[in-house]
Amino acid sequence: MTHSPTRIDEIAPELFRISTYIPAFGMQFGQFLARDEEPLLYHTGARSLFPLVRDAVARLIDPRQLRWIAFSHFEADECGSLNEWLALAPRAEAVCSFVGKAVSVDDFAARPSRALRDGEVLPTGRFRFRQLATPQVPHAWDASLLFEETQAALLCSDLFHQLGDVEPVTTSDLVERFQAALALP
Repeated sequence: MTHSPTRIDEIAPELFRISTYIPAFGMQFGQFLARDEEPLLYHTGARSLFPLVRDAVARLIDPRQLRWIAFSHFEADECGSLNEWLALAPRAEAVCSFVGKAVSVDDFAARPSRALRDGEVLPTGRFRFRQLATPQVPHAWDASLLFEETQAALLCSDLFHQLGDVEPVTTSDLVERFQAALALP
């Protein structure tokens, strides 16, 4: 599959977006890395993207040092390479919603996951990630978001899905781009 070079953008101090644009799909696939005492990767990408994402993470930290691998919902682009990451990072623990753990993740993952309940905080050092349960938004009943409280950064996957190779951070209204991506009236 043809892709653009994987990009790394620092979206806040020590918080990075990793993205790979795939022209055939007209969209980018993204992950977030919190470089902290207990590094956190939010979204793994699909298995086919694992080498690209791993190499990008390696430009920021030793991937074997990952402590947390979190994702918003159980879908290939959010956690398809979870087991590759768990094999690479022996101390890493998957983090997901309570529903995700109960219905999908623990059956799929090489090791048991850690479920975060709505409102629960996962501290990683200087960062504090608050779990926000968002059942059915953007997808299934296991959906959630992570809000990094110290820098007010929302990690949100498909919530505002957009087509193209879009910017890593925006303060503009995304509704029109989201509607265009879904071909909504």
